[in-house]
Amino acid sequence: MRESGCLSSPLPTAVVCDTTAYLPTELIASRGIKTISLYVAVDGHQERESEIIDYAGFYERLRASESGATTSQPSIGDFVSVYEPLLDEGREIVSIHISTGISGTYEAAGQARERLIAEGKGGERLHVFDSRSAAGGMGLSVLAAAAAAAGGDDAGAVLARARQARGELKMWFAIDTLEYLRRGGRIGGARAWIGSALKIKPILTLEEEITPVERVRTRARSIERLRDYARQRHESGLDGWVVQHIQDDETATGLIEDGREIFGCEPVFTSEIGAVLGAHVGPGLLGIGSVSKDVLS
Repeated sequence: MRESGCLSSPLPTAVVCDTTAYLPTELIASRGIKTISLYVAVDGHQERESEIIDYAGFYERLRASESGATTSQPSIGDFVSVYEPLLDEGREIVSIHISTGISGTYEAAGQARERLIAEGKGGERLHVFDSRSAAGGMGLSVLAAAAAAAGGDDAGAVLARARQARGELKMWFAIDTLEYLRRGGRIGGARAWIGSALKIKPILTLEEEITPVERVRTRARSIERLRDYARQRHESGLDGWVVQHIQDDETATGLIEDGREIFGCEPVFTSEIGAVLGAHVGPGLLGIGSVSKDVLS
């Protein structure tokens, strides 16, 4: 993969994703990836997720809110405004999105495709992919697709690379409480743990929907289990790793240092998860996962 420098001329296939990948902005720019923002609202005030920079301020507002936050997918018009210029350039598009198990984003992208086909604007050259994941997991699929696109591959080959990354992908994340997931209705298979939610530090994964992995009693133990999982991924030869967090930079820094030792290489990227997913899981999330390096190159 190219590590720096913006792409100077249009590639045959453009890669698009939504903001819930939480890829670093410099990585998005250097890979030529286009993004579409989801929305979040606190007390009825709706904002594009891409415009929320002050995460600490967002969580202050969320804690103070009696009604909590709501989130929504981009509009069909939002998608069209990104897709249409790319199609006008004669390019194919692979558009990769958050799991349909927790968001309607993929469906809205598909509706935008149908509109562009109906209007004769080349929508048949647009291919929408359900990552069945989110955050770092989706981000790795996007970067795999972007690597194939940078090599000049057509949309079919770019899609195949995204599918390969998704097939290899596993992400674990530890959270402080299930309360935000319960309130937001995104709790999935972890619903059975609600009765003991105040007594545990859940470890979860995302396999189309939120899926429980393990219950532990302390934050320290949950972080140690993430380290154990990183070792398993390394032993399996899956060393293209990422770490993400929500409002816990200090602990994330420690896990990144551990990851360097475990994997013997730098992370593909690290980042803080933004407001849309943050509204549903709350502060304190820490996650790690990986794919093979080969799928990213």
